[in-house]
Amino acid sequence: MKQDLGAHAFAFPTPVYIVGSYGKDGKPNAMNVAWGGICGSEPPCVAISIRKSRRSYDNITEKGAFTVNIPSKAHIKEADYFGIASGHKVDKFAATGLTAVKSPHVDAPYIEEFPLCLACKVIHTMELGQHVQFVGEIVSVMADASCLTAGGLPDIEKLAPLLFDPAKSAYNATGEYLGKAFSVGKEFLNKG
Repeated sequence: MKQDLGAHAFAFPTPVYIVGSYGKDGKPNAMNVAWGGICGSEPPCVAISIRKSRRSYDNITEKGAFTVNIPSKAHIKEADYFGIASGHKVDKFAATGLTAVKSPHVDAPYIEEFPLCLACKVIHTMELGQHVQFVGEIVSVMADASCLTAGGLPDIEKLAPLLFDPAKSAYNATGEYLGKAFSVGKEFLNKG
């Protein structure tokens, strides 16, 4: 029998997204967003949830665009810093030494040193208690060649993305390869 833990934001795995945006003044900002994920395939969309008190909320509302940057485990300290420092008070790019680059696809910066970036235009917003969810249509995916397969697709093992554990407030790395999706369960197709 399962133990009832009550209502919590416990979903696993939870990706670590570093969301890039520009302010009215053109200054780049980035924040660590754990509440997010792919929410549509056609068009490809990603959802992120941000509190209204965050600078990124104002930036995204003003510009109608953001980037989702996927940090590798090599940048765990920078990714964590983007979540504990306030863009209202500090220049996070100056503090970390990371490079903000204007996306050629949307009015938002991406982080040069992170291996994968989704350029998104806002197509929907919804208030969810403490947060506002932004749904962004992914207009482009940009990736470092070093994290791609021979076929030109992102390779999770080469990306080495960070995961957030909401139960322990901890970061984890991706695990081992277990099997091919939409394939390993085929043995049950004729049993149902």
